[in-house]
Amino acid sequence: MGAIEMPQIVSPDSLAALAWRLAALHPRLSEFIEGLRPSLGAYAQLVIRRLDDAAQTLESVADIGIPERENRRMVFSHESWATLLELLGRDGIWAGGQAELRSRCPGLAPTAWRGPLALAGLRQGGQVADVLLLARRDAGALAAALREPCAAALANELRWRELASGREAAEAERQALLLRLKRQDISDSVVGADTGLNEVMQAVERVARTDTPVLILGETGTGKEVVARALHVRSRRAAGPFLRVNCGALPPELIDSELFGHERGSFTGAVGTRRGWFERADGGTLFLDEVGELPLAAQVRLLRVLQDGSFQRVGGERSLTVDVRVVAATNRDLLASVAAGGFREDLWFRLAVFPIPLPPLRERVQDIPALAAHFSLRAAERLGLPPRMPDAVDFALLEAYSWPGNVRELASVIERAAILGDGHRLEVARSLGISPFPAVPAARREASADAASQPLDAAMRGHIETALARCHGRIEGPFGAARLLQMNPHTLRSRMRKLGIAWARFRAG
Repeated sequence: MGAIEMPQIVSPDSLAALAWRLAALHPRLSEFIEGLRPSLGAYAQLVIRRLDDAAQTLESVADIGIPERENRRMVFSHESWATLLELLGRDGIWAGGQAELRSRCPGLAPTAWRGPLALAGLRQGGQVADVLLLARRDAGALAAALREPCAAALANELRWRELASGREAAEAERQALLLRLKRQDISDSVVGADTGLNEVMQAVERVARTDTPVLILGETGTGKEVVARALHVRSRRAAGPFLRVNCGALPPELIDSELFGHERGSFTGAVGTRRGWFERADGGTLFLDEVGELPLAAQVRLLRVLQDGSFQRVGGERSLTVDVRVVAATNRDLLASVAAGGFREDLWFRLAVFPIPLPPLRERVQDIPALAAHFSLRAAERLGLPPRMPDAVDFALLEAYSWPGNVRELASVIERAAILGDGHRLEVARSLGISPFPAVPAARREASADAASQPLDAAMRGHIETALARCHGRIEGPFGAARLLQMNPHTLRSRMRKLGIAWARFRAG
């Protein structure tokens, strides 16, 4: 900040007002002094000396008009400090001459100073902790006026150093955690790509090389947008735009205008021509989230764009052509919507050329530790806290939870745990709203022990086969095993293929 214009010789009250303003504007003591220098330099000399009680030294941390050779650290014993406090007295202000100060506290003031001197005790935490020295005109009145703003400026400096040190420590811990996770950055990869999302990422790699429309299916919070971005990054369109549209948030009367744009004057309030999402995504990828929420009229126009890449703006007469890769996502059962007449069958066939089902978090428990570590780093970065990792008890609690909100809920739980822990730990149990060691009924413990004694695949195979037997081999629909198991039908079929389960043997007759 530039110097604040003031006369060279000013009253102590005017200098105090300037000092308060500078202390409020600048967190660094050096900036505070530079702002004060033009107005104070021709009027007085100033030194702020900071007491290092452990090293028994007084160190000059700021000065105006002091020769370089005089700006030094000086040894200052506890006896000397006691003498200085006695000299300052109850008011914390002393004014006098060089001879008296040198006899009482040798070496405190620079030897080059001449004329009247003043000392002011700078209070930190209610006690005198540092010293302000002034020389020349009205030294006593000036010391009294500048004492409090200089103390505030020094306190700002110490707080700034503390925060900077905390940031450095947090960054060091963050880098250490990234090293443990073998990652370069918080967002450099899809968490679980080699484990619970292995099949999903294999499908992404296959289809990314093409321009085929992709339909991502999965429950709310499973990470559909993350997969869509991964598909875009791996495609030839990676240098182009990636735009996300939440179809469920578009007002019905504005959907056409939002997706395809409008011409000036096409309706009340259309004061100019506006490009829609398809035009803005030209050469890139358009992610239509919650595509099942689109009304039938908008579905017709979307179908035409998917067929030949052309459309008209609202109120326009000429057809526009764009080169856009469409990736859609939904948490709805679109086949059920097609059967109920809420979603066009031809649009379903056009979107679902390459469907990618996402498993819910409860089916990829092995990814929870890596996801929890990822969200811990992200929460620490967002909140400005030191990153903290969940411990073994925390991981056990996280893996035992059912996660109805999937990965999005896990992110919220970890961020809440970081806030509750205030940078010291992750309060996962409190964040989940449970005690660290919840009581388990004896009967349930025995059942859990029996289940735990089986291999995981065997237990899962038995669970799915029981559901198929109850549903007579039916997988989809209101009476299918997928509905009974609360799974996406595509996920269930994939799991059955992996476990070698043949649905046909459960069909009656």
